[in-house]
Formats: sequence, C-alpha cells, structure tokens
Amino acid sequence: MIRPARRERAEPVDRRVEHATVLHASTHRAPVPPLRRLLSVALWTVVVVGGLAYGTSLAVPLWFQAHEQRLLVVTSGSMAPKFDAGDAVVMRRITDASQLKVGQVVSFWPLGSETLVTHRIVELRSMPVLTQDETTGTMVAPGGAGSAPEMRQYIITKGDANPVPDPNATPYTRVNGVILGVHHGWGWVLQWAGSATGRAVMLVPPLVGLATLEVLSMSDTRRRARRAKKSEERRLDALLLG
Repeated sequence: MIRPARRERAEPVDRRVEHATVLHASTHRAPVPPLRRLLSVALWTVVVVGGLAYGTSLAVPLWFQAHEQRLLVVTSGSMAPKFDAGDAVVMRRITDASQLKVGQVVSFWPLGSETLVTHRIVELRSMPVLTQDETTGTMVAPGGAGSAPEMRQYIITKGDANPVPDPNATPYTRVNGVILGVHHGWGWVLQWAGSATGRAVMLVPPLVGLATLEVLSMSDTRRRARRAKKSEERRLDALLLG
C-alpha cells in the first residue's frame, strides 16, 4: 500500500516586520546639509548680536536714570585732558546751592544760552539780584533804590583747557548737575546708537534674519511633508504587494 507523500507545511511569514521597516523609513528625517546648517547659525548670530546691541543701547541710559543720574555726551575739548569730545560724563542733579563747591565740574546753561556747558567751578560768589530801572537805565534792587538787595549764589567757571574763565557768572539755579565720572569713548557710541543710522543697523539685519529663518523653516516643513507623502505611498504599495 502506497501512502501519499506528506506535503511540507509552509511557515507563516510575518510581513509586519517589512511594513514596520517601511514605516520607520518614512519617519526618518534626512540630515540637514552643512551649508543649510551654517546659514541658520549665521542668521541666528545676526539676530542675537543685533538684539543685544539694541537692548544695551536702551538699558544703559535707563540704568543711570534709575540711579538718579544721567549720561551726557561731550562735544568739545574745553575740559581736556579730564575728558574730551566723544566721551560721556555721568551727571547727578543738584537741588540746593550748598551742594556746589569750588573744584567741582558742573553742567549748566550760561545766561542767554540754551546750550549745555560742562566746566569746572573756580569761584563761588554771592551777588545781589538787580534789575534795570526803566527810567534811569541803572541796575537797582527789585524793591527800589532804598531796599536791601536779595543775594543769590553765582558760580564762576572755566574749562580746564581754556586760558581764561568763562565771561559771565552763572546763577546756581541754571546749574543742571554735578559731574561724578567719565566714560571715555562712550559718547560716540551713544550718539551713533541714538541716530537713525545706528537704529537701522541694529534693527534691520535682525529683522531680515528672522524673516529669512521663517522662510527657511516653512520650506523645510513643505519638504518634509512631500517626503512623508512619498514614504506613505511606498508603504501603501508594500502593503498591497504583500
């Protein structure tokens, strides 16, 4: 009696492994090209540097204001060598004549001028307050010829680099403040940072950099979406063929 030959039973094939392999390939992100990575680093550097520069230009004056001080830009060399044009001096306001002393450097508005001057006090004087009599043209006390004149504190000033004192005495009420210190070279930087050119240099490149980074990010997103779509199509084809 002849028995039929036994048919070998095929082992089941787990196609899920193949499908998983295809799916894993679809989610794998392609490496970023070196030039693309270098461009991103350069753009972020421009954004950070410009932002820090602009923030510093705003924060430095505010820091001095918070300490009841003010930065003034020196525009002439009349106080050389203590400070020169292009430096910045730190000024603190005064509220009383008793705060003024000989030897101090002060900022003030000379009589008849609205240009701020920074010179050294070489003398303090108490002088009578006089007005011109409209009839005689002479200088008299405000209460009349027989009244005691009101005394007011005046300062005599001189630039360290000038050979003679300033021509007019200045009432202490026109003194803006006392100079506490100097920062050499800060004046040019502060002037440039506050100018239209300086603001444009600090703000325009970072804004352009941010816009470029946004465009690159959108381009990368679309590229990844196209790659994912193609990978999904290949995965579906593999499932159908399997």
